[in-house]
Amino acid sequence: MEKILVSACLLGEKVRYSGRAATCDDPVLLRWLVEGRVVSFCPEVAGGLGTPRPRAERQALRVLTDSAVDVTSAFVRGAERARDVARGHRIRVAILKDGSPSCGSSYVYDGTFTSARISDVGVTTAMLQQDHVRVFNESQLDEAAVYVAKLEET
Repeated sequence: MEKILVSACLLGEKVRYSGRAATCDDPVLLRWLVEGRVVSFCPEVAGGLGTPRPRAERQALRVLTDSAVDVTSAFVRGAERARDVARGHRIRVAILKDGSPSCGSSYVYDGTFTSARISDVGVTTAMLQQDHVRVFNESQLDEAAVYVAKLEET
């Protein structure tokens, strides 16, 4: 049975920068929870950032807060821990919160703190992808379920 790394905020944990969750109640995710496949993880908290915390956005290869504090090292540390957890569980699939400077897989915010999006990935997504983990976001759960089923056929 494939284990799946899932952003903790999508599972209802109040770990987002605002101190809130981004709970996803999609039937695919709920089924995986019942089946015991889900490994919950928040790279930002694992990297040492508190909750709540200042908003942060990607600016090229760095991550800065809205007051220009460089938090890149915490984001990299959290990504490394996510990679280690994925390796430890032999995870090949992750469902991560899109838009996050850690977990974004189709977009992140552009670093201007104006809600402008750019097509890019977060720090954790990039590291997991380098380690051959397929990353989906919360709007791609049906596609992820098909992918997981194909992995289990082989």
